[in-house]
Amino acid sequence: MEQRITFGEWLPDQPGIAGALQAAYNVYPQQVGYGPIPSLSDYSNAASENLISITSGKFSGSSYLFAGGATKLFKYDSATRNLSNVSKVGGYSGLTWNWAQFGKVLLAANGAEKIQAWTLGTSTAFADVAAAAPIAKFVAVVRDFVVAAHIASYPNRVQWSDINDETDWTSGPASQSDYQDLPDGGDIQGITGGEFGIILLERAIVRMSYIGSPLFFQFDAISPVIGCYEAGSIAQYGNLTFFLSDDGFYVCDGQSVKPIGAEKVDRWFWNDLSPTAVSAISAAIDPVKKVVLWCYPNTSAGYSLLIYNWQLARWSYGSTDANYVASTATAAVTLEGLDNYSASIDALTVSLDARQWLGGRLVFAGIEGNKIVTFEGTATTAKIETGDLASGTASIVKLARPQVDNGSASVSVASREMLDDPITFSTAVAASSENRVSLRSSGKYHRIRVIPSGNWTAIAGVDIDMTPRGKR
Repeated sequence: MEQRITFGEWLPDQPGIAGALQAAYNVYPQQVGYGPIPSLSDYSNAASENLISITSGKFSGSSYLFAGGATKLFKYDSATRNLSNVSKVGGYSGLTWNWAQFGKVLLAANGAEKIQAWTLGTSTAFADVAAAAPIAKFVAVVRDFVVAAHIASYPNRVQWSDINDETDWTSGPASQSDYQDLPDGGDIQGITGGEFGIILLERAIVRMSYIGSPLFFQFDAISPVIGCYEAGSIAQYGNLTFFLSDDGFYVCDGQSVKPIGAEKVDRWFWNDLSPTAVSAISAAIDPVKKVVLWCYPNTSAGYSLLIYNWQLARWSYGSTDANYVASTATAAVTLEGLDNYSASIDALTVSLDARQWLGGRLVFAGIEGNKIVTFEGTATTAKIETGDLASGTASIVKLARPQVDNGSASVSVASREMLDDPITFSTAVAASSENRVSLRSSGKYHRIRVIPSGNWTAIAGVDIDMTPRGKR
C-alpha cells in the first residue's frame, strides 16, 4: 500500500505517535513543506575586535552598514569590505548596542555612554547626540520622538526627546521632552517603536501612546503579568513585537499578547538552550520568508536557530556558526567591487541574483566573531523526520519516493515493535535516477528521515510503500 506523507508541522513538544514531524532541521516553513536555509557567507573583512551588533541606515537613496563591538563602533566600506573604526574619542565600555534611525540620524545606545549619533552622509565619527541626552540601554522612535529606555540608575524609566528634535532632552514648558517611571513590572528589557511604543519589562508589557499636551504620552498595561525574559529575544515587524517570556514565546500587536510556542516548541527550546548563556540570544526578521529567527547558545556548545513563520504559525529549527543575527540592509556593490569578495565572478559562493549585492534591500545577516556574514550561500544540510507511522498491525516499509523540487534526497527508516523501543535509523539510501529508494524495514511503528540534496528549493513530503507483514 503506497501512501503520501506530506510534511506538516514540526511539533517537538508533542509525542511522535501524534503524527507531527519530529525534526524540521535547517529548513524554513513554507505553505507546503519546507525550503532550505542558506549557508553563511563572509560579507566583511575582520574588524579589530569581536562584534556584538550590526545595523544599517538609509537616507536619500544611499545605504550604510554599521557594527558595534564592546569598545568600538565600525562603518562598513563596500569598496574594500573593511570595517573602519568610527568611534567617538575614548571609545566605549558597554556590552550591547541598540539602534534606531530618526530622519537622517542613526542613534546607538549601549547603557554605558550617552546615546550616540551619526548623521548619514556627513558624519565621520559617532558623537554624543546631545550634552543633556540620557545614558540609556535601549532607543526607539515613537511617532515624532526619540524614546530612550532603561535610563542609567533608573532601569524602569523611559525618557523622550522634544518633538522632531533628537538633540533636545530638557523637560520644561518650551519642550515636549519628559520622562516616565513605570512602577510595576521590574526592569525594562526593551522597547519597539512606530505609531505607538511597546515597552517590554520583566513582568509586564506596556503600550506608550502619544496624547499631546500636557502629559504628551499615555502608558497602558497590555499585560500586567507576562513580561520579557531577555532583551535580545525582541524582534519587530510592523506592529508585531515578538519576544521570549519566562514560559515561552509570545507576540504582541499593541492590543494583546498571544502565545505562539505553547505546546509546540517551548519545552523543546528550554531543553536546548544553554541556561548560563541566555544573554547571548539574538532575534531577527527575514522579511522575504516572513519568519522571525532566534539565535542562541545551545547545550552542545554551539548555536541554534529557532524559526517561526508568523503567517503560517509554523516552526522549524537549525544550527549555525553565527553568534548573532540581524535583519539589515547591505551597501551597494559595483561590478568592479566584486573583486573584493572573490578571486573571480565564477568563484563567488553567493549568486549574483542575491539581494546582498543590491544595496539598501533588507537581508538576513549576522555576525561570526569579528565579521559580518549573510545567509546567502548554498543550502545547508537539512533533515526532515516524520512522527510514527502506524498501520494498525506489523508492516514492512519497502520503498520511498521523496518529493523534492529541483533536487533529490536520501532516505532512512527507524522501525520499532513497541513505542518504548529505541529509535535507530537505518543507513541512508540515496534516491535513484527514477527517484526510488529501496528499503526493507519491519515493525509496527515507522519513522522516515529524508535528507534533501542538490540545488533543491522545496521539500513537500515522501511517498511510502508499506505492506502488512506476514505471520509465521
